[in-house]
Amino acid sequence: MANRAAAALVLRDGDRERLVSLTRSSSVRAGLVQRARIVLLAAEGVSNTAIAERVGVSRPTVISWRERYESLGIDGLHDEPRSGRPRAIDHRQVVAATLKPPPKKLGVTHWSSRLLAARLGISNGTVARAWRAYGVQPWRAGTFKFSTDPELVAKVTDVVGLYLAPPENAIVLCVDEKSQVQALDRTQPMLPMQPGRPERRTHDYVRHGTTTLFAALEIATGTVTAACKPRHRHQEFLAFLKQVAKAYPDRELHLVMDNYATHKRVEVRDWLAANPRIHVHFTPTSGSWLNLVEVWFGIIERQAIHRGSFRSVRDLNTKIRAFITGWNDRCHPFIWTKTPDQILKKANRQTTSNTRH
Repeated sequence: MANRAAAALVLRDGDRERLVSLTRSSSVRAGLVQRARIVLLAAEGVSNTAIAERVGVSRPTVISWRERYESLGIDGLHDEPRSGRPRAIDHRQVVAATLKPPPKKLGVTHWSSRLLAARLGISNGTVARAWRAYGVQPWRAGTFKFSTDPELVAKVTDVVGLYLAPPENAIVLCVDEKSQVQALDRTQPMLPMQPGRPERRTHDYVRHGTTTLFAALEIATGTVTAACKPRHRHQEFLAFLKQVAKAYPDRELHLVMDNYATHKRVEVRDWLAANPRIHVHFTPTSGSWLNLVEVWFGIIERQAIHRGSFRSVRDLNTKIRAFITGWNDRCHPFIWTKTPDQILKKANRQTTSNTRH
């Protein structure tokens, strides 16, 4: 045991944690993980031959990486620059060409590695390496929407303030409609899930009409008051507001709604004026994501509608109501976590050009 301890590799201060982290990482190269394991085993006093067997390398390789660590530390475990002819193609030029739109005659919206390679007279592998080096991904596209509401700050502060500190003895409800929910019926019965196989359905379907789901989400409990109606005009919306008011009698209500024209019709405004216990808080223009009922709409879409098969609108409405009944039995509060300042900081327009290349 004394001889084994004497042969152990001595690690530098703080290196053990870094080496262990390397062996557990899923993002570093496999070769670096292997070298970190070699050094850790050597620090435990394991013989070079045993390390080679456990790691799957030769004994000279173990000795080489031990010596590299002793002289250079963890930095010595990384690959050294390879000798040979310098790279003739500048990756920055490839990236600069990528950021320019393709010529109209190509008829494409973005570059592929092969299209750009043909234009630059290089291999598509070189293009792919340049893209990886600079984190360029032409095949991907995201979405954005800047709010142009002049009352953006006031509305964000108002709505988020309701979520974070609701008025005492008042109910905060997020109200909206999910329109054009389609009753889609698959052309053949679905095949149920089996071990090793997911549920399967036909790619084609038959449309049987649409319904509109009106919902009011109580953020303190997660309870949903809802109604399915054939259309989403102001008449249906006003009838739903009356249903909500009846569900919460003699309580002060604060309704969060978006700026859909139906919500601001004169008939709706007159009814709200006649019911002063009900207060409306509008989200900013292009800011309906602030309405928490949108989160719940996503839940019902994923759990009850998207994978469903409905033979009629009545069947769709029945299953939506069944989901809502089950939801209200297991509902939970919806908790907002971001402050107005955090939201407004991200709402500022971002730079849309980048000249670092």
